[in-house]
Amino acid sequence: MSEERAEQDAAELERTDLQAAEVPEEAGQAAGPVGFVPAAPVSPEELAALREEVERYRQEAERNWQQFLHAAADLENYKKAAARMQQDAVERTRRQMLRVVLGAVDDLERAIQYAEQAAEHEAVAGILEGLRMTHRSLLEQLRAHGVERMEAVGEPFNPERHEAVELASAEEAGVEPGTVLGVVQHGYTLDGRVLRPARVRVAQ
Repeated sequence: MSEERAEQDAAELERTDLQAAEVPEEAGQAAGPVGFVPAAPVSPEELAALREEVERYRQEAERNWQQFLHAAADLENYKKAAARMQQDAVERTRRQMLRVVLGAVDDLERAIQYAEQAAEHEAVAGILEGLRMTHRSLLEQLRAHGVERMEAVGEPFNPERHEAVELASAEEAGVEPGTVLGVVQHGYTLDGRVLRPARVRVAQ
C-alpha cells in the first residue's frame, strides 16, 4: 500500500514539473519577442500632419532642384558669354594690328611712287627694287593671314566698301554716275569682311 502511494506521489510530482516547465514558453508566446512594444494607433489628425510634412519636404526638394537647374544654366551661359567676349577681344586686337601693318604698306606704296619718278638713276633703281620686294613680301604675309586687297575701279560705289574722298564728272569720264573712277587708298578685307574701306574717287 505504501509503495503504490509512493508511485502515485511521484507521478503527480512529474506532471507538476512538466506543467511548470511549459508555463514560460506559453507566457513568452503570449507576450511576443523580448523588448517588442506594440505600436500605438495613429489618429487621423496625426496622419494628416505627417502627410503635410512629407508634402512640404517634397516641395522644398523640388524648389532646390529647380534652383540648381537655373544655376547650372546661368553658369553655362556665363561660360559662353565669356568665351564670346574673349574671342571678340582677340578679333579686335587682330584687326587693329593688321591696320597698323596696312599703314606700313601705304607708306611703302607712296615711297615706290616717289622712287618711280626718278627710276632712271641707277641708285634709285636699286632702292626701288628693294621697296617693291618688301611690298610684295608684306602683301603675301597679309594674304596668309586672310587679308586681301579689294578691287574698286569700275565698280558701283558701295558705302560699306568705299569711302568717297573725291568727286568727278560722270559725263566727262563717260561712265554712269556713282561709278568708282580711281583709288586714293586701297581697301582690304579680312576673311571676307571689310577690314578697311577703300578711299576712292567717284563719278557724279
